[in-house]
Amino acid sequence: MSIKYAILGFLSWASLTGYELKKMFAESTLLYWSGNNNQIYRALVKLHQEGLITVEVQQQESRPPRKIYTITEKGHAELRQSVLATPEPPQFRNPFLVQLAWADQLEACELDALLAQYEEEVAVQLAMTREQQQRNQHSP
Repeated sequence: MSIKYAILGFLSWASLTGYELKKMFAESTLLYWSGNNNQIYRALVKLHQEGLITVEVQQQESRPPRKIYTITEKGHAELRQSVLATPEPPQFRNPFLVQLAWADQLEACELDALLAQYEEEVAVQLAMTREQQQRNQHSP
């Protein structure tokens, strides 16, 4: 996923600060991104230079100025083109698949227990994702 298009996507919903964008990335269960704050702010600078977003600086009492980013029409067009692009194939780099590759080393009862344990982990993750989605309406 390109951070550029994720930022444009978030900004297509509402004007946001860099802090709010960082928070949305952190809270999203579907948009996995392991970048840091500097990458967000570098991307915002580049998006602004490309005319895809605007920046409004709001002065605050006893605080640094607050920058609010808004997507432009050009940004909406760029986001639309990214959504229409050919999807990338999924990545199946999952450590559990490596375990399963040699599952023939296990007894049937051991394999059943391993699969049940994995199913339980997936169920817990799904429950946590649903709960987070209910609390956070800013995720796609």
